[in-house]
Amino acid sequence: MSYVFDCRAGDVSKHQRGFTLIELLIAVVIIGIIASIAYPNYTRYVERSQRAEVKAVLMETASILERCYSNSYSYKSCTAAEQYLDSQSNDLYTFDLIEPSAGSYTVSATGEEGRVKTGCKTLELHSNGDRTPRDCW
Repeated sequence: MSYVFDCRAGDVSKHQRGFTLIELLIAVVIIGIIASIAYPNYTRYVERSQRAEVKAVLMETASILERCYSNSYSYKSCTAAEQYLDSQSNDLYTFDLIEPSAGSYTVSATGEEGRVKTGCKTLELHSNGDRTPRDCW
């Protein structure tokens, strides 16, 4: 048997394998565009979810403090809130109960430098309901 090879363009394209450089560059550019849109959205989503967890801890602490106040008419002797905050501190945020007194308290969460958005580094919840900074709540 003898085979005849036809060098017309149709036969050459049938046997071509792989990608051309232009096709590869187009694929890289498309992936780059998608990544440039997706990554900032992902980081904002992570920041919002971390902040939501912090706010939940602050609100739960306020709830514990209010229960203590119902029992003893003072926020000062509420060890349950301090124990709860100690159990919730992690490598990203540190929680503190600032100067609880008979009639007021402030619960704060301080984020680690460089890992938390600067404007929302410290979140505070006060006994009168004030939340600072307002843009982060």
